[in-house]
Amino acid sequence: MFEVVALCQAMRAKAAAFSLVLAALLGLLVFEPHAANAAPNWTLDPDASVLTYQSVKKNTIVETNKIRNITGTLSSAGDAKVSFDLNSVDTGVDLRNVRMRFLFFETFKYPTAELTAKVDPAAFADLPAKRRIKATLPFRLSLHGVDKDLEASVVVTMISDTQVSVASEAPVAVHVEDFGLLPNVDKLQQAANVTNIVPTASVSFDFVFVADGTKPAAVKTVAAGTADVGPVATDAAKANFSDEECLNRFAVLSRTGAIYFRPASARLDAKSRPLLTEVEVVVGKCPTLKVEVSGYTDSDGSPEANKALSERRAQAVADALVAGGVPRQQISAAGHGEESPVAANDTPKNKALNRRIEFSATKLAN
Repeated sequence: MFEVVALCQAMRAKAAAFSLVLAALLGLLVFEPHAANAAPNWTLDPDASVLTYQSVKKNTIVETNKIRNITGTLSSAGDAKVSFDLNSVDTGVDLRNVRMRFLFFETFKYPTAELTAKVDPAAFADLPAKRRIKATLPFRLSLHGVDKDLEASVVVTMISDTQVSVASEAPVAVHVEDFGLLPNVDKLQQAANVTNIVPTASVSFDFVFVADGTKPAAVKTVAAGTADVGPVATDAAKANFSDEECLNRFAVLSRTGAIYFRPASARLDAKSRPLLTEVEVVVGKCPTLKVEVSGYTDSDGSPEANKALSERRAQAVADALVAGGVPRQQISAAGHGEESPVAANDTPKNKALNRRIEFSATKLAN
């Protein structure tokens, strides 16, 4: 009799503990700051987890992209954090990947996005019996330097005693304007020569967690486009780029508009440093190419003064890159003044587009 009572008590204790952990898992989508010293009870399995987002261009063409490199933890108290490496955006095409990274997400300034959440474990005490539950739960998304409270309809499924899936039941609408990304939609449209990109993305996810903080087996990253789920190798993991990859990156970096000068001056603003650092990295991984820094101005002022200003600005950028470690023989500078405008010089916005720095590359002489 004693053995039976003890066995029942042990089973109830095990069920209560398992319920607590599963409740913490549901907490993925309710916000509270992550406790710095909380030991996670679950670890996200990056090889089995996926986040996709759909966008619409030309009003009817739907594109589906993924964020491939995802990490996350959940604690027994219900604290959760999931991080997304925005440099792992996967559209299936390198040029489109680079446009999304540098023009839309601006990963040279904001390389990651983060979801934080919490739930009251007691609210889901019957999860072990149900094994699957639907809920509408809020969460906080940090993206592009902005925090926003959202909510999602989710389905939590016990895959096994050590694996649980948290998946979206319906796509989550993320409005780009909420995160200060609306101007970046314009950059994408201009770079890709497309119109009417709808400024809302539909986000879906399936996050798989492994119990008791057990880390999954080491994951082998693959090239983007070669698999549907799991981490991919990003630029940071590459020793050198192919010539095509180099040209893609220089072309897109030229469109960021993220190099700043004081008015009528060739003095670089400190806000330019994130992009300059990115350019230094790209040049370093394109050792067979010589990069020309080209400066352009709007049409205000005389053509002679504008040409001289553009030359000084281009040289200032070239000097900053050399100071950052780029070999002098790999960099040149040229100023073109108000030549080759990309927009009419008729509005402040268009004039700002014409005041720009561009990067182009040619083969180094042997």
